[in-house]
Amino acid sequence: MRTLVIDCATEACSVAMFDGDVLVAGDWHLLGRGHAEALVPMVAALPGKGRADRIAVSLGPGSFTGLRVGLAAARALGLAWNCPVLGYPTLALVAAQALEASKTDDVLVCMTGGHGELFVQGFDRNLVTTAPLASLAPAQAATAAQSLVAGTRASELVQLRGSGEALAIHPDARSFGLLDPALLTSDIALIYGRAPDAQIPGQKPNPEQRGGRTGQVAGQAA
Repeated sequence: MRTLVIDCATEACSVAMFDGDVLVAGDWHLLGRGHAEALVPMVAALPGKGRADRIAVSLGPGSFTGLRVGLAAARALGLAWNCPVLGYPTLALVAAQALEASKTDDVLVCMTGGHGELFVQGFDRNLVTTAPLASLAPAQAATAAQSLVAGTRASELVQLRGSGEALAIHPDARSFGLLDPALLTSDIALIYGRAPDAQIPGQKPNPEQRGGRTGQVAGQAA
């Protein structure tokens, strides 16, 4: 089974083609902006113009615009190719990349959030969460116990607390093979990772609900 992987959750944009568990081809660019313009040509440059038996796309949390671009492209290609579209959590992929490069037993993933906050989540070596996804002020995030911190804001967090090891990495679709298949989901509603800025009167915020069901705004606008 061939899988097309799309990740636009951060400033980086990446695509990959897998044949079973084997990486066939892939590409990764640190764009900052311009995911919508770059993504389709990157897919088209893959073998067979990216056509696959299924598509896996990053669900976030991350950049509002980037997540929407990736999900829209995945849905459109899935419809055109009549193939299923699955999603995976962005922070789990970052954790998998970090644990592959380290001998530690766990990792705290630390990514850019919104309003000066950080998205953080803990994982063990089996990619089981050891701390729930949260959007925290840097000072709160710095109290986490994991010695290894990975992600786009890892260096900042390690410097703030004055200890630990930082791996400054972005998610990379070419590392999709490191994920536990159990993390894939057919529920492809985006994960925004924080409560909405505006609430319906009387409605209790629930930052762990997926944005596709709650209408949450994103943690970071790209």
